[in-house]
Amino acid sequence: MMNRRTIVAALASILAGLPFSAGAQQQGKAWRVGFFYFGSRQSALTTGRYNAFVEGMRELGYVEGKNLIIEARFGDAETARLPGLASDLVRLKVDAIVATGSPVYSALRHANVPIPIVVTVTADAVLEGLATSLAQPGGNFTGLSDTGAELGPKQIELLKSALPKMSRAGVLLNPSNGSHPAQLQGLTLAAQNVGIQVVTANAARVADIESGFVSLAREGADAVIMFGDTFFTQQLQQIAQTAVKHRLPSIYLTHEYAEAGGLMSYGSDLVDNFRRAASYVEKIFKGAKPGELPFQQPTRYFLAVNLKTARTLGLAMPPTLLLRADEVIE
Repeated sequence: MMNRRTIVAALASILAGLPFSAGAQQQGKAWRVGFFYFGSRQSALTTGRYNAFVEGMRELGYVEGKNLIIEARFGDAETARLPGLASDLVRLKVDAIVATGSPVYSALRHANVPIPIVVTVTADAVLEGLATSLAQPGGNFTGLSDTGAELGPKQIELLKSALPKMSRAGVLLNPSNGSHPAQLQGLTLAAQNVGIQVVTANAARVADIESGFVSLAREGADAVIMFGDTFFTQQLQQIAQTAVKHRLPSIYLTHEYAEAGGLMSYGSDLVDNFRRAASYVEKIFKGAKPGELPFQQPTRYFLAVNLKTARTLGLAMPPTLLLRADEVIE
């Protein structure tokens, strides 16, 4: 008859011969994440957004090729491609999707994708139908909000600093963006409070950009504000060049706009959003439900001024404004 010590030793010997224990299988799992981006692969790389997400995951202990597989899908700004890409991620049975762009969110919503989705940027998660509230999203979407609707007054202030005599502000809108009407309402009220009239023009296609600026110039706009929009982000170079062509100082949310030749940019640090998205993904890996994870607000805002563009437009930027800038582009 075996005594207790002999039995324990025998069991240990048997277990030692097994390939994996249940715990080891979980620890050795390769998590699969979908990276679903409305723009191009090149734009995700050159802006640093994709790498920021990868670095965020690495900081949390998830490394590609070891315990992480990233299934990246890029829409190349073609809305018609998105449903197929969404279906592809469902077929691959990814554990979570990191999504970017209102058209991407819409495609995922209409496809009823049963996978936790982390949003990298949205001006209004409730208005876009992603959440019942920021504190309690309630569905399978969570992530980060850029509170774009609240940035208009600050952008008016910045443009007013550069153009003290500004009396009319032009706004370039995308009529297919559901968050723009609310943002326009807030901006118009803020502008009226400082004696500025707002005029608008629409641009939903590349061909509309030129005609939109022609319309704003004809309406007597002294400067142009663009609301956050995935289409606009994909056309920053053309928008910046067209603004300068029509001698219209302009401001946009993302830092890349000032780098592309726009006069100024002011908004949340979107690259940091992609790094922070990794923390949501980790929580989901550990069993958290997206509907119970609050949408986070920005922790940092970034002001960039393109001094070269200011000179081209004949503007003498006040030293106080330049001192406030996080970056001055010569």
